Amino acid sequence: MGVVSEKKVGSKPFELLLDQASIAKRVSELGKEITADYRGKHPVLLGVLKGCIIFLADLMRAINLSAELELVSASSYRKGKKQETDVLLASAVSIPLKDRHILIVEGVVDSGRTVSALSKELKKMEPASIEVVTLIDKPASHRRKLQIRYKGFTLRNDFVIGYGLDNTQKYRNLPFIGRMVDE
Repeated sequence: MGVVSEKKVGSKPFELLLDQASIAKRVSELGKEITADYRGKHPVLLGVLKGCIIFLADLMRAINLSAELELVSASSYRKGKKQETDVLLASAVSIPLKDRHILIVEGVVDSGRTVSALSKELKKMEPASIEVVTLIDKPASHRRKLQIRYKGFTLRNDFVIGYGLDNTQKYRNLPFIGRMVDE
């Protein structure tokens, strides 16, 4: 990742982990990989709100296939950096998923609880396949055994912001990924 610089967002310091160019390059590569793997298929991109939204928008444009989009709301962080013990799945899928190829799109896979809970619910709908696409994987944080087919980047167990990822609903609009620095 090269030299890490310390900067401030608002009044909070952060370390730059992934710049815009690195993210754009990797999202393009993921799009090409998914296009090749799903050629002749019509996958459903199932975005997990809210952290996936910028990644999902860029990824959709990088996939050269006819694909459907569905969004679900799931959260295990509700009060900042501390993870809650439960995962809230707050919305239902509105299209039939039986015999469909589902790509769960996450901004970050941390403990893996959200992906596990969502996968369990989706399996009840009898899809042809379920795979996970994440911009950021933090394997040191996983609390469950996970199969993540498409990973943008693997990072250590830091709380990250930017490119759709937030801290108490702030910093999602940053065009890069940074790590919050305690002052």
